[in-house]
Amino acid sequence: MGQSVNMLERVIDFAGVRVTARAAGSLWWAEHRLLCVADLHLAKSERIARRGGALLPPYETRETIRRLAAEIAALDPATVLCLGDSFDDMAGAAALEPADRAELAALARGRDWLWLAGNHDPAPHGFAGRCLGTLRLGPLTFRHAAARDAEPGEISGHYHPKLRLPLRGRALARPCFLWDSRRLILPAFGAYTGGLEVGSSPQLLGLLEPGARAILTGEPCVILPVPTRA
Repeated sequence: MGQSVNMLERVIDFAGVRVTARAAGSLWWAEHRLLCVADLHLAKSERIARRGGALLPPYETRETIRRLAAEIAALDPATVLCLGDSFDDMAGAAALEPADRAELAALARGRDWLWLAGNHDPAPHGFAGRCLGTLRLGPLTFRHAAARDAEPGEISGHYHPKLRLPLRGRALARPCFLWDSRRLILPAFGAYTGGLEVGSSPQLLGLLEPGARAILTGEPCVILPVPTRA
């Protein structure tokens, strides 16, 4: 496994291709001008309020779209691939504010926009673009959740991985990519999402090979070893 030394992104060799893990939590495949993001969870605050939970400021959708727009402006992708759970549920997708719906349509204009099905949003949802279950492109297979028997070259989301770091006497969990020779798991891109800490998650550790690494989001975007046991 190889990687670049740019502290704002990491270019890694994965399954025979070079992809870039970016500080924002997106993945860039320059050869295909493909921008990949996972777990936007748009309209999460609306879903929580609808189900009688805490009333949260409904800003997370706008912030997530703003961050996605910044990645699109920086990279000008030909294809945008969302790895499922793009919406927190199907009712939330239907209730998306008109301004947010219009912004997504503007971002998709002139691009091939692909929505993969997730466990939160399994059905087509009427937005610009195409809905798929999985995508195979060259040596890579993109899906929402990692398959235990996946062949090398799998890229997925679903788990919202984080790595806990000691910081001035307290622990800070940072979203991260998880990377080994078989699979690459993306962090959640959504502005209001929780996550699983890889060091205390048997579910995540069980998917990863010995020697797996985490690529931290944010600045600096650095690579650290994944803990070997919970």
